[in-house]
Amino acid sequence: MFILKDLLSPLQAQFSNTKQGQKRKVWFAYTLLAVVIPFTSSITSNLLRALQTLIGLDIQSQRFYAFMASPTLPWKSLWC
Repeated sequence: MFILKDLLSPLQAQFSNTKQGQKRKVWFAYTLLAVVIPFTSSITSNLLRALQTLIGLDIQSQRFYAFMASPTLPWKSLWC
């Protein structure tokens, strides 16, 4: 899992230092972990289930779906 931390740190650095940006940084990392863990496909509802079941996060579904649909995620700099 150390390699995942090495990969996630530069991606998380792309998020702003605001309170909201710091929340998004954490959610983004957990969402990527849920995608790479071979428990489920990357369908959004299954991602939420993986985050709740495998990682033990207590996330309200409405908040998670709002996060996934957020137009303010820094996709352009993350893809680089």
